[in-house]
Amino acid sequence: MAHMALIVGFDLDMTLIDSRPGIRACYQALSERTGTYIDADLAVTRLGPPLAEELINWFPAEEVAAMADLYRAMYPAIAITATPAMTGAREAIAAVREAGGRAIVVTAKYEPNAKLHLAHLRIEPDAVIGDLWAEQKADALREHDAGVYVGDHVGDVRGARTAGALSVAVATGPCPAEELRAAGADVVLTDLTEFPRWLSDYRPARA
Repeated sequence: MAHMALIVGFDLDMTLIDSRPGIRACYQALSERTGTYIDADLAVTRLGPPLAEELINWFPAEEVAAMADLYRAMYPAIAITATPAMTGAREAIAAVREAGGRAIVVTAKYEPNAKLHLAHLRIEPDAVIGDLWAEQKADALREHDAGVYVGDHVGDVRGARTAGALSVAVATGPCPAEELRAAGADVVLTDLTEFPRWLSDYRPARA
């Protein structure tokens, strides 16, 4: 499918933001609140999938939904200010705008909390769509006619490919470059600092 406008989707955790400090602190607080052991240091090495997929490692299945609600309620006061932008995040969004395009964020994170992160960091995409993971992300990418999706996880690669978008992967999350390539990423960058130059080369190729 030909995409006439430049519309680029970005993942959030470990792509635009380094969510490890805030998520670690929130898991530690949840552990203290519930009296349930959670290895927060381990949990932040496997960010990407939905919250429930991590909580099932620490809570009985019948408690996961309630624990997810509690975590999300605690999250704004604990995780937002503790979370920095990834190096190159603002510049990547700016590069899309400077190219005349639109930048959207499509993330598995609970959408209200995703928006809080972006507002706190003064990163202003054109749209934020939350609560979508892996192949589910294709729904939002298609709806917004995104021709490129940038993410750090093999789930992001699957989402891009399902949507028929170009998969641009950054090796800043839990998946190393080799794993991202093996999953089918079209482009693998070390981090977002390489994105503006890549984008400047990609646009003539599109034309």
